[in-house]
Amino acid sequence: MPKPKTRKKAVYTPPQTTKQLTVSPPWLAPVMVISWIIGILWIAIYYVAPTAPLIGALANWNLLIGFAFIIFGVVLSTRWR
Repeated sequence: MPKPKTRKKAVYTPPQTTKQLTVSPPWLAPVMVISWIIGILWIAIYYVAPTAPLIGALANWNLLIGFAFIIFGVVLSTRWR
């Protein structure tokens, strides 16, 4: 069996980089959870009491408002580390 040739160049090893861990600001998680809760409660109150003074005046816009709060919470959750 033929003898293998030895490698003449050193194997490339990438330089060691220290990656700093980013930490979420302390306000992020509470605001995220509160916006989810507000969105869910807004939609639930609209379905339970559609003739409430503030809720009844907005009609179907209540769904948009509730989902906007929920989507805001989801957007904040992408920044959570």
